[in-house]
Amino acid sequence: MSEQAATAQATARPQSNNLLRRDVRFMGNLLGEVLVHQGGDELLEVVERIREMSKALRAEFVNELYEEFKKTITTLGPEIRHQVIRAFAVYFQLVNIAEQNHRIRRKRDYERSVGESVQPGSIEAAVQVLHERGIGVDGVKSMLDGISLELVMTAHPTEATRRVVQDIHKRIALGLMELDNPTLTHREREKLRAGLLNDVQILWQTDELRDRKPTVIDEVRNGLYYFDETLFEVLPNVYEELERCLHKYYPQEQWHVPTYLKFGSWIGGDRDGNPSVKAKVTWETLTLHKQLALSKYQTVLKEWMDILSFSTNIIDVPSELLSSIEADEQAVELRGIDKWRNSREPYKVKLCYMLEKLANTGDDALKGTAKRYNGPEEFKQDLLLIDRSLRSHYADYTADSHVRKLIRQVELFGFHMAALDVRQHSKEHESAMAEILAKMNITPDYASLSEEEKIELLDRLLNDPRPLTSSHLDYTESTRECLDVYQTIYRAQQEFGESCISSYLISMTQGASDMLEVMVFAKEVGLFRQEADGTVRCTLQSVPLFETIDDLHAAPGIMQRLFELPLYRKGVEARGNLHEIMLGYSDSNKDGGVVTANWELRCALIDITETGSRNGVKLKFFHGRGGALGRGGMPLGRSILAQPPHTVGGGIKITEQGEVLSSRYSMQGIAYRSLEQATWALLTAARLASHPEQMPEQMPEWAEIAKEISETAQEKYQDLIFRDPDFMEFFKESTPLSEVGELNIGSRPSKRKNSDRFEDLRAIPWVFAWTQSRYLLPAWYASGTAFRQYVQGDETRLQTLRDMYKGFPFFRQLVDNLQMAMAKADLLIARQYAGMIKNAAVRDRIFQLVEQEYSLTLRMILDITGQKEILDNVPVIQESIRLRNPYVDPLSYLQVELLTELRQKREAEEDDAELLREVLLTINGIAAGLRNTG
Repeated sequence: MSEQAATAQATARPQSNNLLRRDVRFMGNLLGEVLVHQGGDELLEVVERIREMSKALRAEFVNELYEEFKKTITTLGPEIRHQVIRAFAVYFQLVNIAEQNHRIRRKRDYERSVGESVQPGSIEAAVQVLHERGIGVDGVKSMLDGISLELVMTAHPTEATRRVVQDIHKRIALGLMELDNPTLTHREREKLRAGLLNDVQILWQTDELRDRKPTVIDEVRNGLYYFDETLFEVLPNVYEELERCLHKYYPQEQWHVPTYLKFGSWIGGDRDGNPSVKAKVTWETLTLHKQLALSKYQTVLKEWMDILSFSTNIIDVPSELLSSIEADEQAVELRGIDKWRNSREPYKVKLCYMLEKLANTGDDALKGTAKRYNGPEEFKQDLLLIDRSLRSHYADYTADSHVRKLIRQVELFGFHMAALDVRQHSKEHESAMAEILAKMNITPDYASLSEEEKIELLDRLLNDPRPLTSSHLDYTESTRECLDVYQTIYRAQQEFGESCISSYLISMTQGASDMLEVMVFAKEVGLFRQEADGTVRCTLQSVPLFETIDDLHAAPGIMQRLFELPLYRKGVEARGNLHEIMLGYSDSNKDGGVVTANWELRCALIDITETGSRNGVKLKFFHGRGGALGRGGMPLGRSILAQPPHTVGGGIKITEQGEVLSSRYSMQGIAYRSLEQATWALLTAARLASHPEQMPEQMPEWAEIAKEISETAQEKYQDLIFRDPDFMEFFKESTPLSEVGELNIGSRPSKRKNSDRFEDLRAIPWVFAWTQSRYLLPAWYASGTAFRQYVQGDETRLQTLRDMYKGFPFFRQLVDNLQMAMAKADLLIARQYAGMIKNAAVRDRIFQLVEQEYSLTLRMILDITGQKEILDNVPVIQESIRLRNPYVDPLSYLQVELLTELRQKREAEEDDAELLREVLLTINGIAAGLRNTG
């Protein structure tokens, strides 16, 4: 960066931060006006008094003020208490909007102030480094052919914000952004302010709580909202920027970047623990995907009707365009649109037929005819024809700015918009297989067979061309549904294309038999088939999901056993010698704690990659990260670079869940920046993988030290979580676990079974409950003990950890995530939640353990990083958390008060719907304040 650019950037940053403070203050004032308008001066005065006391306590803890603060909160009457809760909750919604807008403003300010210099973490920064490091065109092409990132939306119940509220947020965000327009007149600014005041009032009078759980189809529509509003536009823009940068640094080459970045979905395909996801729901999901894709293409073509007005009175068009129009006239009857009357405008005539063919694409009666597009490739060929024709009469500006973008959109979204993954629990397949084999008299008790016996039997069945099931036999409902899913996948591939569903994920994979069961079922419907000449056709891959620490240890052996089976190996070969493997961050964290989960996931990545290499198989790793710190959550670019570079060669998939979707993809500017950073990270990882000599030097003993720290952390973590007989009592009574289950934010139950066992509790409510109660325990617990145990008071060992923090990316990532968790946790408030535990001895003993570990972890992190305070390394986030805490604190104290009252009533077999509603409002407010749910 030049000195002039650096000076400009440094000058712009304080001014930019002032603008954020201006926006927060502005939105707070609007909310204040609404509070007075709706509840009078008294409401605003109460809210302000609580806020000021909370702020003062954060600045300096004074016991007398603390007691007054608690008394003020606990003596609020029900009516004003309800309003106070909503005031703080709505405030956080407005602050979040302001911060999102500020991210977009910061990027624009940066680009405006530094001119030609390159922004860190941008696509151009990555391409510039490739060029500076002497990597030529062939090397870059090789990297582009090798990188792949698929971001997969899931319907996990962690998005606490209703769709109607998100729409209001978007209106407010657009209005707030317009305030930066320097050309606004005084009257326009006043009108804009009035519009924002109106939207804040609408937000105040809109119910942020759902009155029912969403259906699966509701969740599908919510997921498609992001494709409709942002991704359809933003994703091709990312490709366009990459091609621009490649042309800039490698001008001798004509670049068309292969598809490396796309989106997928689990919504409507994930049936693990969700009985509502039936085969017919999956089919309806795919239909909605197709309808949206076709609708988006039709909208673009209609816009082109006003743009492609080129006349043959002025230009000549190639004969292939005219021949194409003649063929359309013969085959297609225009019913939904009138033929363009001016034949001298051939593009508009062609567009009429293209629109009609798109409209006919959903008509099964016309399948296989020229009256419709029978696949996205046919549609793309027409677009390429228009592109060639435009360039023939030098209308290349139009081709570049309009047609190339739509061609890219068809390449990315096809007619299915996003690939759908199917997921089911391994036990469901085992149960169905046991019933089918018993009915066919193959084995009376399949489930009791040893793992090796199952493998031998399933391999034999996979090699046997004869069917295993019969339409003449009656199966239980669960087995019938299991079989129907495979029939639906086969039918979907015929209707929407093979890429609409090609991965079948198996939760809790614990053996090779779990994956072979899926392939035997696939064979039954023609998704896996061995031809007479021995060649194999395979259009569905079984994808293991390794979740627990034990499963991660077993994973390399399981994959080796599968690769040893000749027919299974042929199936992998049929899919380009590429095998997908999913790693679960949530359950591994719940099972072993944050330090151990991160280390074991890294080891599994390396060991499984080695297994693949030994067998000539490339591996695509699917990282099942949640939004919260306790479930592997982190910024997208960092999550890519957190992987050892040599493990990304076969491609990466990453889940995008719940509140992550709205925070990253609800606004185009933020969506673009997030995907730009992901591209930068991919290119950086690809460069380091192909040129390992460019990686920072790492000491060989660091891995052994990390392993030792992991083992100590796991023992400490499991001593409390698994081996302390009172732990579950402490957890359930000192967090809003049961009440979180009453927040209607997802169609899926919070437990896999109707059970109170820790093992059956899903990772999402586990993390959500700890976050609400401000412990954030899954995101940091046991790390302090592990660090101290390694150091043992030895300054040399402490220096080793400091060196690891500077030079070992894995360790730095771990410590920085711990910092974030520690900054958001607050044990003074957590102590209030612990006060709800009835057994004082249990409460005091376990809380003391947690408190001691927190203090130790805090001390060790500061010793390792050399910082004076947590998050000194990222002052922007440090400041954001510092400013938010005084507003979150009142909601936490109110939540404790309400939970205590509600639980007392329920113990007396009474209930209070309004009281429950207030509890749920505090849950929403705290989630918005901490910017995390599950």
